[in-house]
Amino acid sequence: MKVRTNILIEKEILVSAHEMGLNVSKSCENSLKQLIRAMQSINQPNGNMQQPFLNECSFAKENSKEPRAGIEPATCSLQGCEDGANTHTPIDWEAFMTWLEETQKLRHRVALNKVSYSKKYGHCLLERNLAEVRDLRETLRPNVIKALASLSKYLGIYQDFKKMLSDFGLQWVGKSSSDIMIERLQKVKDPNQIYAWIKETKEARPDLSDLLDLMAYTGLRLSEAINSYNLIIQLNAKGESYLCEEYYNEKTQTLEHFKHKETFLRSTKKAFVSFVPRELITRITQNQPTSYDSIHGDFVRDGRSMKFSDIREAHATFMTKYLREAEIDFLHGRCASSVFMRNYFNPALIGDLEARAMQGIQGIQERIK
Repeated sequence: MKVRTNILIEKEILVSAHEMGLNVSKSCENSLKQLIRAMQSINQPNGNMQQPFLNECSFAKENSKEPRAGIEPATCSLQGCEDGANTHTPIDWEAFMTWLEETQKLRHRVALNKVSYSKKYGHCLLERNLAEVRDLRETLRPNVIKALASLSKYLGIYQDFKKMLSDFGLQWVGKSSSDIMIERLQKVKDPNQIYAWIKETKEARPDLSDLLDLMAYTGLRLSEAINSYNLIIQLNAKGESYLCEEYYNEKTQTLEHFKHKETFLRSTKKAFVSFVPRELITRITQNQPTSYDSIHGDFVRDGRSMKFSDIREAHATFMTKYLREAEIDFLHGRCASSVFMRNYFNPALIGDLEARAMQGIQGIQERIK
């Protein structure tokens, strides 16, 4: 049974904890648990000071013969367990999911993945042994580390987790920049491949034609483009003037994503503005909303290749003919990639930015008709 109590904490410590995204209540609870077990072990023969902060049954190990929890937190089948003198409360995965979505502002799909990775590899955090994580393939390891980092913040042991990373020689990044560049050079040999894929997809799926145009013109990620696409439809349903006031600036022909911070300004992936011709906006307003899951499911069922991520790369590459690197970084949401972008770049002071961006969009239009 949980009880409510008042605890005095120095203001600076509380502010720092909130800035790091720590769950203050859970951190205090875990610290007390560790202190209690430490004091109990002192009075026990052959006391062990290295007891884990949670019981192993709080996690679903990959090789466990016990029923494992499903990916959805609401279906979690993990129960409390008693191991003699030690009785611990298992992790509340549903509460962890809520914390990720509401406190950390993660999208549902991203939060769901973090919960899934935490359930599978959380025992590494429990046992303070990241050897299994260290041996994962490079494409998987960073995702697991990020998930465990979130879990450690939720449990209030983030500083311990950072020390574990250092002890096991682990880093946040996966592949080196050189490896990423080599893969990119090998992935697409013909620059027109992605434009051909867009045209083929538009013919096979006419309902996605305007969404694909939006991605090709703006370089938005698929999830961002879907959010923008749906928002245009929803706002226009309240009136064209409402759409122009709240999102689409007809004067500059820009979608002002920054007006909807919770949707487009995420912790690491951001979108501030996008240049879009008025005729595309008009076409989108005549459509029905869509979703990531429905699009992904349809492509998987039909066995069609998904090259949505390549559209962003093609947009950036093509736009180098018309825009400077800093301007492309801004349109792709990379505002903090350099001191100049973070402190000095102001697109409002670039008089011909709209004209050059629209010139580039016209070039893209010709390739995906």
